[in-house]
Amino acid sequence: MTVTIDRTNAVDRMTPDARAPSPPARLALTPGTTAGLLDGAWWPRSRDLSLELPALMARLDHCWGRITRVTVNPTFWPVIPRKVPVTGHTVHVGWFAAEQDPHKLLLLSYRAGRWDLLVIPPETSPAAAARLMSAATVPGSLLTASMLMEDERAAVDAAESRDRAEEWETDGGTASPTGSPVQIAPSGRGQ
Repeated sequence: MTVTIDRTNAVDRMTPDARAPSPPARLALTPGTTAGLLDGAWWPRSRDLSLELPALMARLDHCWGRITRVTVNPTFWPVIPRKVPVTGHTVHVGWFAAEQDPHKLLLLSYRAGRWDLLVIPPETSPAAAARLMSAATVPGSLLTASMLMEDERAAVDAAESRDRAEEWETDGGTASPTGSPVQIAPSGRGQ
């Protein structure tokens, strides 16, 4: 038997005081005013927007003013609530499937404008998240959120390949010039 629970409606009806306080948002913002494609990076602890957005808004409202709208790409968010209550106001949440980078969060404020944040997946290792936060906060960078994620994935794959080659070497194997292990065929003697 399968039971489906619609948490969106229950969360929408909750007051901000009825929820357990969220830990502070893991956030890095681009310093200065040099325009780039990203204004920083956010590393949520889960893929639950109704739990994660209040902590993010608490950090951003002080430096960017009141955020009133947020948009995401639904690729990585299983549930997208229409509204999320945060301290002192409600944030409206929308989504764009084809128009918005799946690794980006778009924030809108009536008074101050628009910001784009790289969204680092919650399951990302702390070392990889630190690299991504640093890369996303380079002033004037022309790298998109998906480009940064792709570069990180390529770097992790290369490191794993190097580790496998080094392990092969220490276990008595030999590696080819490309770093791929080479198996030596047994000789025909003694058969």
